[in-house]
Amino acid sequence: MSRGDRIQPRSVARLAAVQALYQMEVSGVGVDAVVREFAEHRFDRDVDGPDGDRLAQADETFFAELAKGVVAHQAAVDQAIVRRLASGWKLERLDATARAVLRSGAYELMHRPDVPKEVVIDEYVEIAKSFFEGPESGFINGALDAIARDARR
Repeated sequence: MSRGDRIQPRSVARLAAVQALYQMEVSGVGVDAVVREFAEHRFDRDVDGPDGDRLAQADETFFAELAKGVVAHQAAVDQAIVRRLASGWKLERLDATARAVLRSGAYELMHRPDVPKEVVIDEYVEIAKSFFEGPESGFINGALDAIARDARR
């Protein structure tokens, strides 16, 4: 991305949803409180992206839908993820950030058929790359691709 390009509002919303899901898991705070916190304290100012690029305003409605949707459908989302983990692996064994990325991506694949699966997978792989330097982004790519095949036959 060249300087001056703007990261799209839905991309910002996806990143924020992953951060919110992580925050909920580690702090035990509920989804409504976290969505409110993001709306009141995190989306109200310009932010620089990881490469110094200006982030666009978040699509706050999309962010809230993702965060609340994952929570509302967490049992089915988690089941879709577990089906695609290696034999003997449990969701709890994954890093909390990886779980948040997978949950948000899986929710979007399962409940937002209006968004092309390639867009969903690419976006969450890029988010994973911003958090992990190792093989996690490849794992997330493979898991989301398999979940997409299951959810969008």
